[in-house]
Amino acid sequence: MWDPQQYLRHSGPRLRPVLDLLAHVPHRLPGHPRVRIADLGCGPGGPSTPLAERWPEAHITGFDNSPEMLREAEAQTRPGRLDFAHADLAHWRPDPAENFGLLFSNAALHWVPGHQHAFPDWIAALPSGGTLAFQVPGNFAAPSHTLLAELRDSPRWRHRVGAPLRTDAVLSPAEYAAILAPLGPDGCEVDAWETTYLHRLTGPDPVLEWTKGTSLRPVLARLADDPGARDSFLAEYAEALRAAYPRGADGTTAFPFRRVFVVAVKR
Repeated sequence: MWDPQQYLRHSGPRLRPVLDLLAHVPHRLPGHPRVRIADLGCGPGGPSTPLAERWPEAHITGFDNSPEMLREAEAQTRPGRLDFAHADLAHWRPDPAENFGLLFSNAALHWVPGHQHAFPDWIAALPSGGTLAFQVPGNFAAPSHTLLAELRDSPRWRHRVGAPLRTDAVLSPAEYAAILAPLGPDGCEVDAWETTYLHRLTGPDPVLEWTKGTSLRPVLARLADDPGARDSFLAEYAEALRAAYPRGADGTTAFPFRRVFVVAVKR
C-alpha cells in the first residue's frame, strides 16, 4: 500500500528528474497536436501535470496499480485532456487503437522485475517517430538501500520482513541503449544517461522520511499490524541512516541520488 502524502513530502526533488527527462523528449510527437500520451506509473498524478503543460492539446492517461495513488491523482483530472486508469505495468501493453505517440514513465519501472522484456511490445505499438521515455532510480548500492537490506535480513527481522537485495532492479544506460536501439523495423535512436542529484534534505531523520515514501513501503506494509515492531524497526534503521548521512554544519543532510534516464525514438 502506498501513502501519497508521504510520497509528496519531497515533491520538489522528486519532480526535478521529471523535468530533466521531459527536456530530452522531442516536442513534436506523432499525432500532433492531438498527441496520445501514456504516463506509466503515474503515482499521485503530479508528474502528469508537466506532460499536460508541455503538450496542451494532448490526451494523457496516467496508469497505476495503486488504488491509493489513483484516488489522489483524480484531483488532477482534466476532462478530455488528462485522466487516470488502473493498470499493472508488469502486464500492460499499449492498445494499438490508442495510437500512443509517447510512452512516459517516471520512477516506476524499477518496481517491475524484468521490465525491459516489455520494450519490444511497447516499441512495436508506437508509430514512426513515437517515443519511449523513462527514468528510474539507480541508487540500489547506496547506503539507504544496502542498510535497509541488511536490517531486513538480520536475525531479529528476517522472519518478519526479510527479503533479498535486488541488484538487478535497473540496468545501466549502456544496457538499456543496447536493448532499445535495434527494436522496430529501422531501430530506435536512443539517448541514455545517468545523473546523481545531491539533495539537501531538512528536518529530523530526513532520509528515513524519504524512504518511507518509497523503498520502505513493503516493510511498513508487513508490520502494519504490529505498531511496536514497526517503531522498533524504524528506530534501528533511522540510527543507521544518521551515521551514513550525517547532518551538515548548515543543518541540512546531503542525500546523493543516482538516476538513469532513457529516451528512445522509433525511426
